[in-house]
Amino acid sequence: MRIGASLNINESFRDDAAELETAGYSSLWIAGGQLSSLSLLADVVRATEKVDVGSSIVPVEVHDAASVAALYHELADTGRLVLGIGGAQVPKPMRMLNAYLDELDELGVPRAALMLAALGPRKLELARDRTNGAIPLLVTPEYTARARGVLGPSRRLSVSQLVVLDSDATRAREAVRGIVRFLVGVAGYRNHFARIGFAEADLADLSDHLVDSVSAWGDEAAIAANVRDLLDAGADDVILSVLPTTRHPDPHGTYLHLADHLISA
Repeated sequence: MRIGASLNINESFRDDAAELETAGYSSLWIAGGQLSSLSLLADVVRATEKVDVGSSIVPVEVHDAASVAALYHELADTGRLVLGIGGAQVPKPMRMLNAYLDELDELGVPRAALMLAALGPRKLELARDRTNGAIPLLVTPEYTARARGVLGPSRRLSVSQLVVLDSDATRAREAVRGIVRFLVGVAGYRNHFARIGFAEADLADLSDHLVDSVSAWGDEAAIAANVRDLLDAGADDVILSVLPTTRHPDPHGTYLHLADHLISA
């Protein structure tokens, strides 16, 4: 299975990246909330040898197109940098995203190096038409199949999945709710949940049904089954975003443990 990992940026992240590559992960990603500097992506590229290194995502309101283009040209000869972009939490996000992509195009960044954080149909179409694919978060296999239909066969679909290695339902769901609780307050995600069939009550209470549908938790077999469902539905790769619990407080150790069961098996 093609599986990526979302890196935790700490003092050992370069060594962690090299170890995750050796463990068999096909791609390594830095989430937008941890991307304090674009140079972190360059650090991960230099700490590894073969894996794709991506941003999930570069927020367009934080990092200007000129800086992104400079990073691309610095690392272009590696062929491994994936510039996932997104954000644009503004009244007319499509206009801002198109303008940002226009500037990247003028600065010589090819579509093949770009992906877009996309959930709704218009952003999926933009990802298809102007980038190499889409990076959705908090989705189901049914959504994944629909997204593949919009993107077509030639675009990359990298699904980011929240993962909790814990069979205790209360602990696992609360770990997921800690992330979903914030995102439900973002208009784009709230609209997304409604589009894929969740009721207002699901959003208000962060129901078990909602949490279970958009995350993978349980033992190794349960997580592997969830990843297979997403891949079978049309994802090219699944990016694991491991959440810590009191039982497994070290995400990096959990990534290594899961690699033995999801990748090496």
